[in-house]
Amino acid sequence: MNLQGIVAVSGKPGLWKALAQNKTGYVLESLDAQKTKLIANLSTAKLAALNEITIFGLEDDIKLVDVFERMKAAASVPSVKDDGKALRNFFREVAPDHDEEKVYASDMKKIINWFLILKDLPLFSEELPTAPVAEEAPAEPVAEAVEAEAPAEAPKPKAKKAAAKKA
Repeated sequence: MNLQGIVAVSGKPGLWKALAQNKTGYVLESLDAQKTKLIANLSTAKLAALNEITIFGLEDDIKLVDVFERMKAAASVPSVKDDGKALRNFFREVAPDHDEEKVYASDMKKIINWFLILKDLPLFSEELPTAPVAEEAPAEPVAEAVEAEAPAEAPKPKAKKAAAKKA
């Protein structure tokens, strides 16, 4: 699951894709059908990248990506409008080690809403890109590499300043 470049903006509903970055913030595009664009100023807006979000766990925090993978394998995902007990039961299935005192119903609704937005996108089924393994070329003799280097040039003398005119 490739969630790179997908962010949640505080105070804005839904998920956003980072298109570009400038010195003051990010240019974002919504992942819904309207594809609205937004310029998020870093001094006022708080952005949270989905691949860095974790859920409180009893022992260790649980990565959101892992929860999404389990939600994808689940038989059915409840609606965000279901009651808190149904959401809690579903979360016990997909994230059995989550801390029930720290993870609120509003958090579960938000995660389910994000999942419903992402599940139809092609990036949801993509794998995370990995760096290609470079094949090592056979080692060449070191003497040839030394000969190929250009000889170091001597530093150039500094230019002399012209004498100032006297008035």
